[in-house]
Amino acid sequence: MTTSQQLVTKVDFATVPTQDFERAAQFYGEVLGLPCSVRYGRIPGGEFETGNLTLQVIETAAVGMDFVPSKNPFALHVEDVEAARSELESRGVSFLRDTLDSGVCYMAPFEDPDGNLLMLHHRYAPRD
Repeated sequence: MTTSQQLVTKVDFATVPTQDFERAAQFYGEVLGLPCSVRYGRIPGGEFETGNLTLQVIETAAVGMDFVPSKNPFALHVEDVEAARSELESRGVSFLRDTLDSGVCYMAPFEDPDGNLLMLHHRYAPRD
């Protein structure tokens, strides 16, 4: 391999820590509506599909890790932030603040039941 070749070609999954997989699975699967592609069985964890990135939701204690919620948000793409926000609010999700218009995108932050930061996101400005 030469230095001009790209070594990493994509991200296969991102890990979402939880203290209670069943509670998290209900949130990611039923509240957010993400398909669960696999449940691990031997350990409390599974994978939820977003369309372009798999979220691996796993009880950290089961794999010898301390639980620390992620405060770096997963930006979940939606076509209409306000419509998606309204739907999630009807399902019991509380948003942390008003929807932000950054000048290029809309963002609406919220947390999962473990305190992991998520946001609804829609970029409306074209990339240069």
